[in-house]
Amino acid sequence: MTDLTNSPPNSTGPAITVSGVSHSYKKDQMVLKDVNLSLGAGFFGLLGANGAGKSTLMRIICTLLRPTEGSAHVCGFDVIKECHQVRKCIGYLPQEFGAWRLHRTEEVVDTLAAISGMTNRKERKKRVAEVLEQVGLADVADRKVKKLSGGMVRRLGVAQAMVHNPLVLVVDEPTVGLDPEERMRFRQVMTELGQEHTILCSTHIVADLGSGCSQIAIIDDGSVAFQGDPSLFLKRAHGKVFEVTIPTDHAASFESKHEIVSRAFDGNDVTFRVVAKERGSSLTDAQLVDNPTLEEAYLAFMAERGKLDEAQVESEEPSSTSPSQ
Repeated sequence: MTDLTNSPPNSTGPAITVSGVSHSYKKDQMVLKDVNLSLGAGFFGLLGANGAGKSTLMRIICTLLRPTEGSAHVCGFDVIKECHQVRKCIGYLPQEFGAWRLHRTEEVVDTLAAISGMTNRKERKKRVAEVLEQVGLADVADRKVKKLSGGMVRRLGVAQAMVHNPLVLVVDEPTVGLDPEERMRFRQVMTELGQEHTILCSTHIVADLGSGCSQIAIIDDGSVAFQGDPSLFLKRAHGKVFEVTIPTDHAASFESKHEIVSRAFDGNDVTFRVVAKERGSSLTDAQLVDNPTLEEAYLAFMAERGKLDEAQVESEEPSSTSPSQ
């Protein structure tokens, strides 16, 4: 097996390049439209509503689907002409990951490592132990999969994707169904791995990306609507996010007119952070938010494109959490 140790991709070129990729499953029904991306080392977020084309793009990058038009390369290898080389340097965690429920955690990773080409039993055992420690599953290595929590199963999925030391890791909607604590743990794992690998994370939950995200790209209607540093994306939201305090008995009417990002109750009042659904919506006594969050910036971006109803933001904080936190 090719030696793919935990070293970053070659600095002379990007780890993933997507050039003019379009794809359609049916005639005149384009899922992807002229997508162009270039990713180096780091943790990258691919955002977009459900059905925007994210999973299709992931499958193309992972050699599981041939694009209708365009090309894609991973570590310099063409995903169509050199698919076997691509598979050696890429790890993939699909949206639906299942493992043998009656097998032990360690057994699952060991079996998949052997399938990936790690034939030396001693080296494989050592690597399995390393990757389980890396994703926080060392203490449950002997536990059967059916006894693992949903978050542990997702981390097991990361372990199997990483066990052959790929330079690139692709994860598709990794935290669907996880509770807030498990989502935070998963994000921490991704951030740590992103220091030495290229990680492409597809999600419709903005909070999945966190502060460790190096760059984001937004897919809307099959096209790249934005790609760049999160700080540049945040600047776009300045002047579009507001904070307002109103009596609790007026809250229902207010919420019907605005997209509520967070709310905090204080006696008979409630303070909202909002993105207006429509230009000209009433925001009496509202104050502009100087430092919008990434979630708020995403909602503002989608509102600008008339797609606010398709945007989904799932907060990790309870609804009574103060907006300032």
